[in-house]
Amino acid sequence: MEHGNERVVSGLITHKDMARCKEAVCVQVEKIYDSCKEKDCVENARVRFDDLTPYERDIINNAFNVKIRKAVVKNVITDIEPVPFKRGFYTVDIKYIIKVWLEFYTREEGRINVDTIKGLVTFDKKVILFGSEGKVKIFKSHFEENELDKPIRSSLQQDNLPIAKVEVADPIPLNAQIRGLLDKFFEDKDRCEQEEDARILPTKRVFVTIGLFSIIKLARFVQLLIPAFDFCIPIKECVASTDENPCELFEAIEFPFDEFFPPQIMDFPGAAEQEAALLGESIHEHKKHHKHDNDDD
Repeated sequence: MEHGNERVVSGLITHKDMARCKEAVCVQVEKIYDSCKEKDCVENARVRFDDLTPYERDIINNAFNVKIRKAVVKNVITDIEPVPFKRGFYTVDIKYIIKVWLEFYTREEGRINVDTIKGLVTFDKKVILFGSEGKVKIFKSHFEENELDKPIRSSLQQDNLPIAKVEVADPIPLNAQIRGLLDKFFEDKDRCEQEEDARILPTKRVFVTIGLFSIIKLARFVQLLIPAFDFCIPIKECVASTDENPCELFEAIEFPFDEFFPPQIMDFPGAAEQEAALLGESIHEHKKHHKHDNDDD
């Protein structure tokens, strides 16, 4: 670990650094009381289309195939409620709002056209996490000096009730299907609703399958006592370009050879290990199916 003027800086610490601890500091932070990881396969989720133009509606109705190109989580809505007769535990209801980019394939005069239309998918789930107990209102004050006798204004800023925090990676597009009204997948009620909206909505429906990775946490604002070494004083200079000579920053950037010559599998970080793992899974699945076939015989 580097030291500037015998000062401890951020990074790995040693036993020598621990001897430089100056004081115990009380800080207010968000403490994670409980968390869980989720791996969800959102299967056959219906895609909703808003503000379709007549041209886009016709594309969906005439499409013979559809492919999901991209998916992005646009918003996550959470709701926390205590679990009855389970002190300290809470249910976290989560609604993911996912934007999808779909490619529709249509035939026109012997050629195949591909058009991209955006839609929305929603996915709901519920988890139970420990969030502890305690209800306190937290007030903060901000001093504004106008006159010597001007009072400090104080207002409610927050409380220490559990806070739901959801970290989500970009969804993995897996599959897309387009289905008509006569498909047995639809219920009679869905058919009636679709027929009523046929003038403004497509008569076909699109369903997608998406892979979703997320981490869900329950946190509270608490006071913690932590060791402190010193103030975090920056020790390096900023790197910036100026209007007078903007090329200086550009000259410091290395030529991006990988953009022109994509690395091979032996040069790509972690690719060889991932390939070995995939091959191992494939061989395992093959042996399992082969054994199943032999058992049937």
